[in-house]
Amino acid sequence: MKILLFGRTGQLAREVQRKAGATELEVLGRDAAGFTDPAACAAHVMATDAQAVINAVAYTAVDRAEEDEETAMLVNAAAPGAIARAAAARGLPVIHISTDYVFDGSGQTPFAPGDTPAPLGAYGRSKLAGEDAVRAAGGVHVILRTSWVVSAHGSNFVKTMLRLGDERDQLSIVADQIGGPTCAADIAEACLVIAGQLREAPSKSGTYHFSGAPDISWADFARDIFVQAGLSCTVEDIPSAQYPTPAPRPLNSRLDCLSTKATFGISRPCWSTGLTTILSELGAKKT
Repeated sequence: MKILLFGRTGQLAREVQRKAGATELEVLGRDAAGFTDPAACAAHVMATDAQAVINAVAYTAVDRAEEDEETAMLVNAAAPGAIARAAAARGLPVIHISTDYVFDGSGQTPFAPGDTPAPLGAYGRSKLAGEDAVRAAGGVHVILRTSWVVSAHGSNFVKTMLRLGDERDQLSIVADQIGGPTCAADIAEACLVIAGQLREAPSKSGTYHFSGAPDISWADFARDIFVQAGLSCTVEDIPSAQYPTPAPRPLNSRLDCLSTKATFGISRPCWSTGLTTILSELGAKKT
């Protein structure tokens, strides 16, 4: 099987390349595909000899999107829509990554795929628009919503905590935002499994959730990072109101992943196990 992968250096794209194994990849980074040029992205789909498409590209600067929603919409909505329409014309399944930010974070119950989206900010609006565009294309697809992505690459919470935890004795971390940290390597494996199954069973098209388990607060996640990394930094729990950001964050990022297990046989991965691997790769694991 050959997969056309949009993205080269992002957290997920890197892990898809590492996890591909015998799967052949055609990888398109920014040098080959302008993600703010939907027509160019569609042209790559029309020209490929791949049997499936994974879109691992996203505008993820949540706060910056509040001032640059136009670019966020191009990358997160217009380009995925163009990719999906071209894929539908070619009969190629598409796996598109979305986010818990399409929900408003209310309540404490995990959000199910069929729950009504209500994004709080520009980033969430752009990702929801991307979902709508992929669905509207009418082709075989899976929209996979995930949360709190971490890896040994790029900028993410784990790497920030390692840096700050090494510099300071105490950090104040929000404790009222709850969700499932998700290792990019686990998402990559899920995408590859889904791509293979969609080729054989296009009726599995739809929207699914995938996040690490168990659900936890950012503060408790930071504590686990420090324990595993052998850092003595302590964590003070604070509410989100004491850490204001340009874009509001959902308090409830819990995702109901039962349909992903039932349809594809993919269970929620243990984020603590994935964290151990990330820390080892970064050379930050306590010996």
